[in-house]
Amino acid sequence: MADESAPKPGHFLPGGDGDRTTADNRKPDGSAPLAAPTPRLGRDDQSVHPQLRGSRIDPSRTTLSGTRLGPPPADDRAAAAYREVFHPEPIPFVPKKRSKGLIALIVAAVLLVLGGGATFAVKVLSNYDGFVANPMGTPSVNPGDSATGGPTTTAPVGKGTPDADIVGKNAIYSAGKLPAVNCPEPAFRPTSKENVRSYYQALTACMDKAWKPLVTKAGFEFRSPRLIVFDDGEETACGVQQDLASYCPDDQGGSVTMPWQKLVEDYPKHRAATRVEMAQAFGFVYGVHVQNLAGMVEASANLADAAANKAAELDQDRRAALQASCFGAVFFGAARASFPLRGELLQQWNDQVRRGGDEYAKDKVRDHGSSKSNTLWMNQGFATTNPGACNTFGAASAKVS
Repeated sequence: MADESAPKPGHFLPGGDGDRTTADNRKPDGSAPLAAPTPRLGRDDQSVHPQLRGSRIDPSRTTLSGTRLGPPPADDRAAAAYREVFHPEPIPFVPKKRSKGLIALIVAAVLLVLGGGATFAVKVLSNYDGFVANPMGTPSVNPGDSATGGPTTTAPVGKGTPDADIVGKNAIYSAGKLPAVNCPEPAFRPTSKENVRSYYQALTACMDKAWKPLVTKAGFEFRSPRLIVFDDGEETACGVQQDLASYCPDDQGGSVTMPWQKLVEDYPKHRAATRVEMAQAFGFVYGVHVQNLAGMVEASANLADAAANKAAELDQDRRAALQASCFGAVFFGAARASFPLRGELLQQWNDQVRRGGDEYAKDKVRDHGSSKSNTLWMNQGFATTNPGACNTFGAASAKVS
């Protein structure tokens, strides 16, 4: 027979026969019942240690913020390592000196008569973890002497390609001419950020169409660059960006990062100059993209890192910059029938040629090329429409001054 004095189920739960709390929810001995655990988020600020308030681990926050995939804050010890891996040093387009603006790369015959050319600036990467032009094959494995348990050995398959050969004997030089391309100047005028973006999107499509057959023929994988139109001071794949057009190699094939605010500001005052500045700047950074696809950005940076002295390092920088300028001119030469340069655009072009070399730079650093050298390589690229005419790495020093 069951013990009638034993408590029934629920006897001690609130409201059960054994619940001995009073109306104010306190026990007869005056002690309070157990409360629910204090939540990890949403605690009153008075319970938070003063040094934790406002920090990333502030338990007074009521919502989670940030992302595990995002960059660490600037004062975090991991910030420097994060920038090293995910924000390699960009390759900027740096106008040497503004006259009424920068001038585009077009019309070889006229430029040759008038001594035209163009200048660009480039900072060759000192650290780069991007595209590898000639990766080593998977090494073969010698199974060793299984009977005696002897050690196994590995041997490389084939031979690696020296950096000097990657830049000086690249297959892109023998791929042939860039075919004529129908690419009118994009009709979007720089009156807003979206218009600037649309202009560069249209130009990207034209350049992709022109360069893809040659890049593929040379044996390289073609990838269109990622376009980023940034606000001044914004952090992009190339780091914190200012008013400079830049190219940044990355795992997605390379990012072209272009400013817009200064263009919108300048356009009402200098329409022709601003239009050709956009074309010229984008031609240059796309030229760096071609170098990247062909493995020359990394190879050139490796050669600069191993330079015997500062003069040799600057020589390597100039060769890379002048080649990017020449590749840009190759495209505009191929598009000369539909993207013409004349009138005020031509005047702006020639004015920039006269003022665009290292000799006009405020810092006087000879890392971009003189006006004479820029004119030489721009004209060669435009007149021939052949990347083979842009082998600055195999040229005499006098031609890359």
